[in-house]
Amino acid sequence: MDIIKYPHGENALNVKRNNLYKCKVTVTADLVSEVLARVRNDWEVAFMFFKWAGEQRGYAHSLRQYNCMIAILGKMGQFEKCWSLIDEMEKGGGNGLGESMVTSQTLLIMVRRYAAVHDVENAVKTFHGYERFGFKVGVDVFHDVLSALCRYKNVDEAEKFMFRNEKVFPLCTKSFNIVLNGWCNVVCSPREGKRVWLEMCNRGIHRDVVSYSSIISCYSKRCEVNEVIKVFNELLASDVSPDRKLYNSVIHALAKSGRVEKARDVMKSMEERGISPNVVTYNSLIMPLCKKGNSVNARHVFEEMLQRGLLPTVKTYHAFFRVSRTSEEVFSIMRKMSKIGCCLTQDTYVMLIRKFCRWGEVENVWKLWDEMISNGLDPDRSSYVALVHGLFLNGMLDEAYKYHVEMKAKGLLPEPEIENRMEAWMTGMKDSKTKCGDS
Repeated sequence: MDIIKYPHGENALNVKRNNLYKCKVTVTADLVSEVLARVRNDWEVAFMFFKWAGEQRGYAHSLRQYNCMIAILGKMGQFEKCWSLIDEMEKGGGNGLGESMVTSQTLLIMVRRYAAVHDVENAVKTFHGYERFGFKVGVDVFHDVLSALCRYKNVDEAEKFMFRNEKVFPLCTKSFNIVLNGWCNVVCSPREGKRVWLEMCNRGIHRDVVSYSSIISCYSKRCEVNEVIKVFNELLASDVSPDRKLYNSVIHALAKSGRVEKARDVMKSMEERGISPNVVTYNSLIMPLCKKGNSVNARHVFEEMLQRGLLPTVKTYHAFFRVSRTSEEVFSIMRKMSKIGCCLTQDTYVMLIRKFCRWGEVENVWKLWDEMISNGLDPDRSSYVALVHGLFLNGMLDEAYKYHVEMKAKGLLPEPEIENRMEAWMTGMKDSKTKCGDS
């Protein structure tokens, strides 16, 4: 791994390529998958390694490796390279002698990557291209495309796509639920969510528990707790049975609005219906309590959860990280996580790096940065942005610039504000050196 991990900067890619061709490692499918996972945020290194691995004797990329590489390239907007790999897969892989390796999942990756950059036209073209590869386009594929469009906030286009295709794929609850969820939980627009909600009623489309969950979640996110209660009461009066997910949404909305006792009442009625609370239920109480600074009650709820034999999740600990006030508290929580086998995620590290930067504890920032990498989490854009911004605010401009350059070398886009600050600082440094040379 170190062969392609270092160095950084100019000509680094060529150095890494030369190092690879000199090494004697035996290439396996597991090795390729592991390396691609680790360097997924640096598409040039990932692609260079992928091509090198494919040339090694006794090894050939499987579907898993191709799909992984296509996902990495697509995430960075390298669509021509993606289609080049798909052409290679269609011919049977690197040797071009076998049957097509392209699957519907391969094409769905492309649909999702186009949707992520809001290129709806090419996402839809890819959908229409399924038949070219010999795949039957059923309702499941149609729903996958709808979901991909909505996931990346192309909800208006997804809704039009749904109506445009209603002769081939008749309007149904699931199709509407995908669009409803897009408006409610991706875009978070109560107005549009309510419009689709009423459209379902007008068209005679059955609204199920998923429909109710979406609209309740939307009102909850917008802190419209009275609307949450209204829709919840409508549900209880209907023939639709609430599930755990819906109860959790209502509990979270009530707790967030400060109605903790009412949330507790809903939790009791949930149990009376034979639905046991899970860790998400408790998180729905803990997170709002922590956010409001009520860490004492949050810890009581946390202890109750443990007594029920429910293990906390990363989200549980994130709530307590946010209200921690000292490095001792942070590291104490980290030790508790480690004790139960709950691993820190990239989001955890980013949150804590920001926190330590605000506190001016740069030594702890380096400690977390090194730990993140040693745990196999390759720094992504959000990691670099948090680090560079934090170093800059702490007056460590040389270090900030170093990681700013490293970030850009990986093809990751910096924040415009930090980019401008870094460029202004570099210009000032150059002017200062010029003046010193002239004097």
